[in-house]
Amino acid sequence: MSEAPAVSRPLPEPDEDSAPFFEGAMQGKLMLIRCTDCGAKRLARKHCDTCFGPNFEWVEASGKGKVYTFSVMHQQFHPGFQVPYNIATVELDEGPRINTNLVGIEIADIKVGMPVVVDWEKHEDVALPKFRPA
Repeated sequence: MSEAPAVSRPLPEPDEDSAPFFEGAMQGKLMLIRCTDCGAKRLARKHCDTCFGPNFEWVEASGKGKVYTFSVMHQQFHPGFQVPYNIATVELDEGPRINTNLVGIEIADIKVGMPVVVDWEKHEDVALPKFRPA
């Protein structure tokens, strides 16, 4: 009996609103939205979380941050994900928090507050920001 083909993980499909983020990612740049009214930075949403202004521009982030929180998945909800794996929330130096995975580290060594830096998981049409210990 032959083995079933490996199932690939689902990947995001950029849309008009997220295109600048994913275009930057393909170039190795972590992009954020900066409110041009108050300067606050964010990852998504058309209005500012701080002043509720609608005016913004895309800017490159430093790619540095720290682990805000994390969890470990032991249940396989999709065949493209091999368990166990980590899911982390990284607080960027610029302020926003991004949900991601940590790479280059054993699960047992992950610590809240540890400094991390962006790393890229590149696919044919999309690059995903992952983070590794700084």
